[in-house]
Amino acid sequence: MKKLIKFLKFIVILIISWFVIHTTYIVIDGLSDNGEKADIAVILGNKVNEDGTLSTRLEKRLESGIELYKNHRVKKILVSGGLGKEGFYEGDKMKEFLVSKGIPDSLIIIDNHGDNTRLTIENTLKLRSKIKFNSIIVVSQYFHVTRTKKLFKDQGFKNVSSVSSRYFEWRDFYSILREFPAYYTQ
Repeated sequence: MKKLIKFLKFIVILIISWFVIHTTYIVIDGLSDNGEKADIAVILGNKVNEDGTLSTRLEKRLESGIELYKNHRVKKILVSGGLGKEGFYEGDKMKEFLVSKGIPDSLIIIDNHGDNTRLTIENTLKLRSKIKFNSIIVVSQYFHVTRTKKLFKDQGFKNVSSVSSRYFEWRDFYSILREFPAYYTQ
């Protein structure tokens, strides 16, 4: 019985250590910006409020994309999201915001069927021959970009980097916890 308890303690310590190392890695990776340029920024969607305004989280992602464009780090911006329960297509609302901030309409591509991260990756790669891009900068929250880059790489697209919005909130703790299993199961 003592051997079993000792073994179980070892397993628990191993899992906790793995979680801490993984979480440290995704936070550091997510907050890092290597300053690279890319053909296109892929901004992942998030909540649109019931009145059609953007959640602060989504607005901050878009502001990061605007900064990439204005600093000549990307040539085009792809906005990806789905139809929220509030009744708005995230991609359409994201484009409206970008245009209102001076991004040329012709440089914005909308994916209104990016209902989750995996679909955003699949839909983006389907557009590759039409849009003609060889490099991507993923824009999302810091805890989300590592998994997003991994999914692109899993699909054979290797030239992907990331930028995260500098927006933090209490729900990040839940999101970081969620990213641990999501990274290994998607």
